[in-house]
Amino acid sequence: MANLEAYREYQRIEDLEEDSPPGEEDLLLHVPEGLKDSWHHIKNLDNFFTRIYHFHQKNGFACMMLSEFFELVQFLFVVTFTTFLVNCVEYDVLFANRAVNHTGSGHNPLDRSKVTITDALLPSQQCTERIQDNSWIIFLLIMAAVFWIYRLIKVFCNVLSYWEIRQFYIKALKIRMDELCNFTWQEVQDRLISLQREQQMCIHKKELTELDIYHRILRFKNYMVAMINKSLLPVQLQLPLLGNVVFLTQGLKYNFELILFWGPGSLFQNKWNLHSKYKRSGNRLELAQQLSRVILLMGVANLLLCPFILVWQILYAFFSYTEIIRREPGSLGARRWSLYGRLYLRHFNELNHELHGRLGRGYKPTSKYMNSFTSPLFTVLAKNIAFFSGSVLAVLIALTVYDEDVLTVQHILTVITVLGVIITITRSFIPDEHMVWCPEQLLQCMLAHIHYMPDHWRGTANKSETRDEVAQLFQYKAVFILEELLSPIVTPFILIFLLRNKSLEIIDFFRNFTVEVVGVGDICSFAQMDIRRHGNPTWMSEGQTEASVYQQAENGKTELSLMHFTIKNPHWQPPLESSVFISHLKEKVHHDAQGGPSTQLLLSEAPLCTSLQSNESGTGPDNLLASVLAHPVLTASGLQGRDHCFIPPSTAASAAASVLASLSTSQFPHGSHRGRPLRHQTSSAHPESTMYCSDRTVFDSMSISDSRLRSNTLHSEFASAEMSLHAIYMHELHQQTSHPQRSSGHWQHNPMPMTELHSNTVFPAHVYSTSSSATPVQLGGWQEEEEEDVGEQEINSGSTPKQATGTPH
Repeated sequence: MANLEAYREYQRIEDLEEDSPPGEEDLLLHVPEGLKDSWHHIKNLDNFFTRIYHFHQKNGFACMMLSEFFELVQFLFVVTFTTFLVNCVEYDVLFANRAVNHTGSGHNPLDRSKVTITDALLPSQQCTERIQDNSWIIFLLIMAAVFWIYRLIKVFCNVLSYWEIRQFYIKALKIRMDELCNFTWQEVQDRLISLQREQQMCIHKKELTELDIYHRILRFKNYMVAMINKSLLPVQLQLPLLGNVVFLTQGLKYNFELILFWGPGSLFQNKWNLHSKYKRSGNRLELAQQLSRVILLMGVANLLLCPFILVWQILYAFFSYTEIIRREPGSLGARRWSLYGRLYLRHFNELNHELHGRLGRGYKPTSKYMNSFTSPLFTVLAKNIAFFSGSVLAVLIALTVYDEDVLTVQHILTVITVLGVIITITRSFIPDEHMVWCPEQLLQCMLAHIHYMPDHWRGTANKSETRDEVAQLFQYKAVFILEELLSPIVTPFILIFLLRNKSLEIIDFFRNFTVEVVGVGDICSFAQMDIRRHGNPTWMSEGQTEASVYQQAENGKTELSLMHFTIKNPHWQPPLESSVFISHLKEKVHHDAQGGPSTQLLLSEAPLCTSLQSNESGTGPDNLLASVLAHPVLTASGLQGRDHCFIPPSTAASAAASVLASLSTSQFPHGSHRGRPLRHQTSSAHPESTMYCSDRTVFDSMSISDSRLRSNTLHSEFASAEMSLHAIYMHELHQQTSHPQRSSGHWQHNPMPMTELHSNTVFPAHVYSTSSSATPVQLGGWQEEEEEDVGEQEINSGSTPKQATGTPH
């Protein structure tokens, strides 16, 4: 109700330094008189920017409200239909366990023994009496009604809130609703930054940066990414027989966020400020005990609610997946990125659509890597089970075709359906006998898209241990459904017996890795991507970082996140330490490019590489990335180049460096207009540039008339593939630094054959170009993708962040 009151009342801010009055923390405040169409002094910018982002990603007001309306209807349908099935159906009649005789004069004598649908349904009065006599049904219906009314109020609040956001898009950002789908988030963000200069939305800073907006949208998400990176959250369990198991579900993640960020007793006093007591080390033990009690209470609450949540999970899974499984039984064998994988692979300051696009491009390479592992034992069993099941099914189908009365035999349709499901499942265990795989190359192709990989995977791509660890990030859909069903049972025990033991570590983490930034509030210090404070010497930060082992981000998260953010936001001006790191990396790239293959050579190899990798419709970015990945294998095998001269062996790092160096010399002119043809931009900037001069590139397939329509997509494709090249290059340099004995190992020079190596790849951009416009692609129960921050329904607010210097605590 507090939210409802918040969206009803608008008032002018009288004292900008004071906290909001109780119950009004969520206000979107603007000046109504004199500047009716202006948005000044917005109190809760976290809420505001998050809603602007969701509004854009969910395609506007109509789509969002229609979706929320059908969510209400869906919940109502599940509850009503389930109640009807339990209380209003006569199953003895439906299953023909009790005879029904129609003796009325209006019935045909031949039809008197037939059972109709109405025969199996109880009269409405009798149905109502059965419901009223069951106290459990009444109790569950009351709980469902309370929850539905709560959801209805939230939908009403969202209607008011997002209508305000709609007006903001139209009046402030000058974006009409029919044109919203034509704007990338990058363009919306640029307009937000420009609007700040005209109408001080944030009163603590004259100008906003791209990083400020990301920090506000991803404040709590960056904390979650950092805690997963530092292995703080207890999501890896050691179980008997199963060994190391990763368990992180939507319900468990919701509880983590509720305890730490926005629930009662959480560490944050509002949306942007950590409680001051958690910033001091004097009473850390007392605070840890207090947090432990909160976790215990939350665990007990989950335990009490477990039966109700479990029933809902089972019903939702049944209604959501039964028809899909009946129609496509093999869908359970499909894979998806696990929730743990999404947090483990996520960069700091990476928005949802950027993450979904990157993991979407890495889906096929990862699937091919996982499919390269086959069990000979399972293959033999699957072939024979499929043979026997298929034989019986064939006979039943033949008899049905001969005489349809066979279908009247009891359970014959059930047998036919089960046999079909068995055949579909067993076929998924039978590999394609014509397929040849190279696990090492597939793993490196996967790395180009997911950007993160533990060091011990290198050189062990063909081992089952590596495959099992990849499966923790890339799980079967059947495993996903099973985990969600088990979540109400497992979550209370994880909270009570595992998370409570981490209370002191959590308190220390938030004290040590929280920093207050002017105009933003308290954020995770890792999200600043500060090389000096959180860099790792083995990731090109040697001499630039002062971080201890405890302060370093694992797996090069700081360095890779910095490069990713710089590429996606080319107009962002990084701080001094970050600029030094980027300059050092650029110098290293140019140095290594001198000993690497030329761009012309890589382009000339593109047709062969894409053929090896079965990339049927590769564009210029596709082909170039494929060449970088396959070039070390081709040179190690002793193949001749086009001039019939042997090509000296080289590594993926040198090939990637050559391409990146070429990108820096063929940069687009700063401030070039979006509508200007890309080909003209490139040639005018550097007529002698060798980048993308092949007749097989995407630029030559584009005419000037359609280049405007494709420019945004191309910028995003090139930005994605440039980050892929940086990921390959930086991982190679990391290996040379941390494992010099393996730096020239069989990863690059393995001459094993490759098939189906690289499909659906991503495509380079221009990171060294200071003006390239890298715009991310718009991509967008238990939803198949990670839930938007549960916080969208809990977009909390609080007091105005105090102006303070960004110093660590």
